[in-house]
This record gives sequence, structure tokens and C-alpha cells, in this order.
Amino acid sequence: MNRMIPRTLARKLRQAAAHFPVVTLTGPRQSGKTTLVRAEFPDYTYISLELPDQRAFALEDPRGFLAHLDGPAVLDEVQRAPELFSYIQVLVDEKDRPGQFILTGSHNFLLLERVSQSLAGRCAILHLLPFSLAELCHRPPVSLEKLGAALRVKAPRQGLHEVLFAGLYPRIHDKALSPHDWLGSYYQTYLERDVRNVLHVGDLEAFSRFVRLCAGRNGQLLNLSALASDSGITHTTARRWLSVLEASFVIALLRPYHRNFGKRLIKSPKLYFLDTGLLCFLLRIRAPGELDLHAARGGVFESFVVSEIYKNFLHRGAPPDLYFWRDAGGHEVDIVVELGNRLLPLEVKSARTVASDFFDGLRYWQQLPGQGSGPAALIHGGDRQFRQHGVSVYPWFAL
Repeated sequence: MNRMIPRTLARKLRQAAAHFPVVTLTGPRQSGKTTLVRAEFPDYTYISLELPDQRAFALEDPRGFLAHLDGPAVLDEVQRAPELFSYIQVLVDEKDRPGQFILTGSHNFLLLERVSQSLAGRCAILHLLPFSLAELCHRPPVSLEKLGAALRVKAPRQGLHEVLFAGLYPRIHDKALSPHDWLGSYYQTYLERDVRNVLHVGDLEAFSRFVRLCAGRNGQLLNLSALASDSGITHTTARRWLSVLEASFVIALLRPYHRNFGKRLIKSPKLYFLDTGLLCFLLRIRAPGELDLHAARGGVFESFVVSEIYKNFLHRGAPPDLYFWRDAGGHEVDIVVELGNRLLPLEVKSARTVASDFFDGLRYWQQLPGQGSGPAALIHGGDRQFRQHGVSVYPWFAL
């Protein structure tokens, strides 16, 4: 692809720069942050602090480094020079105008700690994940508020398993690269540059084993004690490493919905990977066709739907208000999306054919006190859209 694929977050990014002196853009490595900010702010001075000479200048003489900037600036991978934040605070307070700095970084945990210490109240914080399917198909994202009604969405050129296997990191699609090869290099870079050098995790072999065990538990309730035991690490280390994966945008933990319907809710979160391509790589799936009969197919598909909804929220600059629900009797709804003062229950099924028992969890939910007959939806692995049992059924590409 020769031209840049428009990103949904671009509009929110421009709005933030028009109101805040500093805008911070975080997200996983290779999610397109640099491409986006350089396209949206072409007149800004651009400096990457990954470059050793620029980083040395910023670390050794932060005042001089900032003084030599000619007007507003984009500072890429700014967490590599943490001393800059206090000096940026002084500058933006002196000038008191919006759009002075755009800061980007791949290390959410380090970057946001510095922002909260030095730039609280002066900085808008946005998050960019890899492409959504809507972005890849050059269309706006579906309005989550419209789920439950009929949607008009054209099927993409790629099939479901091709999308799941490749994942949605921009470079794979921009350069038509082999997903398995690129994701292998990406994962190794993540271990070497982020986990070892930045987070100071010493035993990379143990960490890599932990990540693969997490992949094997994708879509399941998190049992941290069992995960730690199987990984050969302490409970405390497992909790810290899980936080690393979450802050790196590798995984998301879907929390249980806590409203009391007179049932005892299970409190453990469910673990999902935010890119199905990386998940397939970690599961050692080597071709799209292997997903047809793979035991993890349903979990991979659930991850895809969860990540698409996450992107829908984050790329509009909103926190991802989604949960799952399960009661002590085993009744479950895969995803509950909180939309203002109403809840949207979503069931996720990877099968191409919709069976009648797919609706059991949604029907039980709708009979709970206070739920009434509000909209409910089912996302499936087929290409049909219809309505059944009071539930709107959508194809996998509808999101």
C-alpha cells in the first residue's frame, strides 16, 4: 500500500492539540504513532530520542536541547530522556498556549508515570493501537451505540482466518510482509529492547515462557496462582509480569461486570491478547488454514472482537468500558459494553453457522431484573446479518 491509511484517532489528536499545550500519544511499538503524528503535524520539528546523539543531547543538556527547537515539536520515544519532562513543564507554563509539544512513546508504564509527575493538567493522553479492521478497509468504525440495529458493512477482501492469522500491525499490511516472519522479529525486539533494557526483566527465557502460557490461557478466567506455578515463578513476579504485558498493550484484562443482579459474580478477570497475529505466533499457528480445526480458534476469535471494541473506544479518545458477566450458576455473557446509562450484551461465536443455543446467555441476561428488552447482539464467524430471538446477529467484519 503506497498511501497512508487514515487513522480514526487523527481527529481526536488534532482536537487535543488545539486545547492542550502537550499531547502524549502512547501505544505498542509499530502501531503507527510516528506515521500518524508526522502526517498530522507536518510543520512541527520532529526529533526521535531513539537516536543516540539526540538522546545524549537531551540527557546532558535538557535546557539547551529544548532551546534549540524551532517552534512546536514532536518528541518521539520521549521516555528515553525522562529528565525532559520537568523542563517541558516550565516551558509550557511560560508560554501558555496549546499545541506546543506532541510526545510519543511505546512504554506506557514509564511515560504515564512521568506525565503524571510533571505534566498533570497540561497534557492530553491518547492511545493508538494497531489498525482496526475498519481502518484497514478504509471505512469509519461502526458506532457502538447502533449495535442492535441493522448495519451496512461491506465484507473485506481478506477472509476471517487470514485476518486473524496476520493480525493488524500496520507494517505487515503496508509492506505485504509474511506475518509469521515479521511477528517473530517483532516479538524478539519486544523482549530484547523493552522487557530487558527498559523493564529490567533479567530472565528472558522465563518471561517468554510466561507469555506463551498466557497465550494458552487467552479468553479464559485468569488464575494467577496456577499461571505462576506453571511458569516456575512466584505469584508476585507473575502479577508484575502481567502488568508489564498489560501496560505494553500486549494483553487486556476484561473485568467482570459488578452490578449485583442477586447473583454472586465471579471476580477474576479474563485475559485477552490485543493482536490476534501475535497470539497466533505465540500459539505456534503457522498458516491461516490451521485455525479451521485448532482448539484455540474460539479464543482467538474472541480476542479479535474484544480488540476491535477496545480500538473503537481508544481511537475515539474514550476509555474502553467493556466487561464480561458470569454468575455462580455458570450463566455468562462474553462482553458487556457500557454505553452511558445503558448496557449492551454481546455474545461471540466463531462458528459460521448460528445455532439456537448461542442465544442462551443473552436470553438469560435479558430476563434479569432491570434489563428489560434492550438491544443485544451476537457476533459470529459467518457473513450473514439477521435478527433472531430478539438479538441482532452480525458477521465478524461488522465491527
